[in-house]
Amino acid sequence: MTSDRSRWLALYVLCTGMLMIVLDATIVNVALPSIKNDLHFSQNNLSWIVNAYLIAFGGLLLLAGRLGDLIGQRRVFLAGLSVFTTASLLCAVAQNQIMLITARFVQGVGGALTSAVILGMIVTMFPEPKDMAKAIGVYGFVASGGGSIGLLAGGVLTSAISWHWIFFVNLPVGVVTFVLARRLVPNRDGIGLSAGADVPGATLMTGGLMLGVYTILQVEHSGWASVRTLGLGAVAVALVAAFVVRQAKVANPLMPLRLFRSRMLSGANVVQALAVVGMFGMFFLGALYLQQILGYDALGVGLAFLPVTVVMGAVSLKFGAPVAARIGATRTVVAGLLIIAAGLVLFAHSPVHGHFATDVLPPMVLLGLGAGLAFPTLMGVAMSGTTPEDSGLASGLTNTTAQVGGAIGLAVLSTLAAERTDGLRSGGHDAVAALNSGYHLAYLIAAELTVAGAVVTAVVLRTKASESEAAPAQGAPELAMVA
Repeated sequence: MTSDRSRWLALYVLCTGMLMIVLDATIVNVALPSIKNDLHFSQNNLSWIVNAYLIAFGGLLLLAGRLGDLIGQRRVFLAGLSVFTTASLLCAVAQNQIMLITARFVQGVGGALTSAVILGMIVTMFPEPKDMAKAIGVYGFVASGGGSIGLLAGGVLTSAISWHWIFFVNLPVGVVTFVLARRLVPNRDGIGLSAGADVPGATLMTGGLMLGVYTILQVEHSGWASVRTLGLGAVAVALVAAFVVRQAKVANPLMPLRLFRSRMLSGANVVQALAVVGMFGMFFLGALYLQQILGYDALGVGLAFLPVTVVMGAVSLKFGAPVAARIGATRTVVAGLLIIAAGLVLFAHSPVHGHFATDVLPPMVLLGLGAGLAFPTLMGVAMSGTTPEDSGLASGLTNTTAQVGGAIGLAVLSTLAAERTDGLRSGGHDAVAALNSGYHLAYLIAAELTVAGAVVTAVVLRTKASESEAAPAQGAPELAMVA
């Protein structure tokens, strides 16, 4: 009983660390206007407060996950907490632009180290299918729903005190989480650096991912067809391709390519890359709709997103696992994705003079319901065929897919929305109506991608767990894949 209680406490500690990372990704967005005025950022330089973090975070997730396999996942988690908390202090006391941007990059390093190994540790701590499903439900809620909490927290702290406190708040949380993690999270030794200490491979992978994230983030300013975007994108692809070729040849690869033989892992990551676009689009474009069309302030935006968090939390923590156990993981994911798509279609009909109760709340509820069903179950599917030795890499891969897929999708949606808005305005349409029409196009495209994810789920992830391909290795969870 004590052991069982300890591992659930350990789960809550790990999820607290994850929540701190997820909050930081959105809490900063609300405070950007205050930071701009205080530190005298130009509009172009202001984006680097976000981009510096995302480049380090997205570029290091895969490497951080594999490091957990090699040297121990708890060790990597604790190291990430230390780096993230220290960088948060540097952000909080930053007095100039260079210091803040540099500290944000270091924060991204800490965030990658912390979050990349959590899912792998959860799978190891909860090998029983029922408990594992509940644990991933908790993690899925934190990972998917924490962003809306960040919008609310950012609005409260920035309005009530100052933007410095969006970083100061990480200090007590980080310290307490570090202490509790050392006491409660079990320590499992890694397989050793000799099993995959491929330094040249690590350099290729990290360089390719960082350059790829940077290229995506610059699309809004440079355009998709610019020489800059195409050139940097080609270099990023070449680096990642060189990494894959190297992994196929070296004796002890950093990322064993056998991992991708699992249809469950590969298919689930493809589905997640498609589906996460809808959630990224909802948080980003939905916040812009509330601010620029309906006139909400920062705190109002945070409050408006609370229904997503509440519904997602209820479904993830209470209903997701029983539903998946009753109708099967495949059907649960398909149902969740179709509900998300329905919410996005509703958002695509939101008028210029919309009202919260009739035009915002219904799609928010649908998005929370769909995400609560789909994403925790999808995470379980992705991890179902991995061995304990590869669980950190699989965890890092799942996180990387979500971040990079979401970033690419959001860049595409933002570009297409802006092009539609510009086209309508040049044709003489009202500026606000043209802006809203651009958002509508983005929501519809996100809905189509989400439906595509549902189709891939039904076709690719319908393999039953009893088949050899989907049968979990010792220590990995078994999910009932009912077609």
